[in-house]
Amino acid sequence: MDRTFTGTDHYVASEELLTTVNIAMMLQKPLLIKGEPGTGKTMLAQAVADALGKKLIIWNVKSTTKAQDGLYVYDVVQRLYDSQFGSAGVDDIAKYIKLGKLGEAFSADEQVVLLIDEIDKADLEFPNDLLWELDQMEFYIPETRETIKAKQRPIVIITSNAEKELPDAFLRRCVFHYIDFPDQAQMERILRVHFDHLEDRLVQQSLAAFYWVRELRDIEKKPSTSELVDWLRALVAGGVSPERIAQDIPFAGVLLKKDKDLQTLARAKR
Repeated sequence: MDRTFTGTDHYVASEELLTTVNIAMMLQKPLLIKGEPGTGKTMLAQAVADALGKKLIIWNVKSTTKAQDGLYVYDVVQRLYDSQFGSAGVDDIAKYIKLGKLGEAFSADEQVVLLIDEIDKADLEFPNDLLWELDQMEFYIPETRETIKAKQRPIVIITSNAEKELPDAFLRRCVFHYIDFPDQAQMERILRVHFDHLEDRLVQQSLAAFYWVRELRDIEKKPSTSELVDWLRALVAGGVSPERIAQDIPFAGVLLKKDKDLQTLARAKR
């Protein structure tokens, strides 16, 4: 391993997370990151890429995503269309092969960071269908009889919101880390990254209110870091004093996104 990841000025990470990232790179295994929304799972890949000076390739996984999509796509429809209109080079199948994100990462001349984001959104077979590719860092294209093998083994970071359990065979191939939701001290460090100048009393009162809201028993969707940042921006723009935050939760709709949660908050403030 040429370099280690020590974090960036724009990404606040625990020592445990930094160590886990470096272990995954040393072992050349995918790093599987879990944690509730707003804990910086997706931003970690960007931070690693920035810190190590590497290109970031992002594969956003959806419910309809198949493993094949990340390898390559054979545009047979375009080839058929070209053959009907007598286009030159229609016999060159390679012209109709487009690499997916995994294929791009393998084909890169220099090592890249590959983010497979929210892998648990896809069906249960999706992770199993990638076992060989992530192990061997290669795949075969039968249409062109070509094997795409990684020129430089990418740094693979995989995120999951734990919407569904991932297969054991897949988990065995990964280094795992769960990002805990930041405590108040770490969250203050995160806020200082987003804001140049903030009154200390405003920060402390906002944090106290934020964590109080998160601890309310019947809150269904707890506010995350991104909501806190947006809320603090709203408080600053609205000229809200720390004293008012202590008495009320102004602009609560920035923190809470469900009617039921807003009603829960209203009852708690009575």
